[in-house]
Amino acid sequence: MEKDKMSLDLFYRDPYVLDFLGLKDTYSEKDLENAILSELERFILEMGSDFAFMARQKHFVLDGKDYYMDLLFYHRSLRRLVLIELKLGAFEPEHKGQVELYLRWLKKNEMCEGEDDPIALILCAEKSQETVELMELDKGSIHVAQYLTKMPPKELLEEKLAIAIENAKEQLEQR
Repeated sequence: MEKDKMSLDLFYRDPYVLDFLGLKDTYSEKDLENAILSELERFILEMGSDFAFMARQKHFVLDGKDYYMDLLFYHRSLRRLVLIELKLGAFEPEHKGQVELYLRWLKKNEMCEGEDDPIALILCAEKSQETVELMELDKGSIHVAQYLTKMPPKELLEEKLAIAIENAKEQLEQR
């Protein structure tokens, strides 16, 4: 049974191409969320199989303060909750703290018996790989990925594919 379980390395990828959302040059985080929900089936297909939608703007109160998680899914193969936090701009280090709080709350209040700890994906319009690596976000339960609202040029896709292949080779060599 354990051998059939999907690995996190296969789950996460970068970037996610969300051109099917039809977003124009200027949009808000709420517009992005609304577009994802109106195109939920296509969004789930872009993310991968085995997703189940659970909540939008999942609300909880902590120390008298209201918090809202953007999108909450359950991934059947991973057997865990998957939080997707949407950011319009570039990834900022403080996003990690926000999402860590959300994951700990989910673990304490929403996790069911037999499930693995929740994980998160911070989807940003831009990210600095150096910042992500320095914060060691590629090793834990929080990952950062860029989203693209337009299909990038072929050259950029080829470059990203070459980088992904090189990263995969490095990971294999380390095992």
